Amino acid sequence: MNELSLLCGRANRPLAEEVARILGLEPCDASVADFPDGEIRVHVHQTVRKKSVFIVQPTSPPVNDHLMELLLMVDALRRASAGMICAVIPYFGYARQDRKKRGRVPISARLVANMLETARVDRVLTVDLHAGQIQGFFNVPVDHLRTDMVFAEHLITRHPDLLQNLVVVSPDLGGVWRARRLTRELRARMAIVEKHRRDSDEESPEMVQVIGDVAGCNILLVDDILSTGATLCEAADTLAREGAKSLYAACTHGLFAGPALELVERSALQKVLVTDTINHEAGLNHPQVEKVTVAPLLADAIRRIHEGKSVSDLLVRS
Repeated sequence: MNELSLLCGRANRPLAEEVARILGLEPCDASVADFPDGEIRVHVHQTVRKKSVFIVQPTSPPVNDHLMELLLMVDALRRASAGMICAVIPYFGYARQDRKKRGRVPISARLVANMLETARVDRVLTVDLHAGQIQGFFNVPVDHLRTDMVFAEHLITRHPDLLQNLVVVSPDLGGVWRARRLTRELRARMAIVEKHRRDSDEESPEMVQVIGDVAGCNILLVDDILSTGATLCEAADTLAREGAKSLYAACTHGLFAGPALELVERSALQKVLVTDTINHEAGLNHPQVEKVTVAPLLADAIRRIHEGKSVSDLLVRS
């Protein structure tokens, strides 16, 4: 079996170093820096010949810089005769551009997949893709990890009172499948916040309604990405008006774009759980935000891939 090596990009070094610690590894000796003109410089200082190298690099903001950095690291390893190269992308940027919603627009997620394959990555490991079908954009193996069990175990351990009379809520119709998974893990009921227009006129006011009974219940809103937080906070305020009690949210990827933290502060949300797939220091250190680490999940998956074991077993509770 090839020797296991872990390469840390600049996008989320704390997560990469924690994964390395769990695996009992020292990160690969490498440097990533910028030339004065903004070009990225990658130099791997130790041999990786015939090794299995896992690059931990979410393509989080600044998305283009971190994506280019990942591609250059893959190319450096390929030219150094690495045995197997796995791109560990905890947050997959451009995932929300997975189809053509109108004419003359790109399918950006497919283009990113093509770029990674052109750089000759051997496989991809990612967490909670915005659209699961992105796995089919690749012609190399993609291991798609989920965080429903990670959040469930965190809530059971840290917030057992919330689980009493709990309703798991999707903030929109598109995330129902995501909420349903956590509903099963927590043996809770489910509700949906639906937003629609009164008629077909795009200028007509949007109507928001709750499908399901939430009055007097504890609430866990579930989403994959917390970007500006507008949809999540609007859903929380709607549920509060419907008589919900404690209002928590669980979001895998905390982008905290624009006014997100201000919206969270002004909303009915008491606590927002986010994972550390993205190293957003202000967001992860905010008093209303609670970090849930995915480092053990990623370390377990990396170990299984390296040893030729099933990764699908991580998605099934024994």
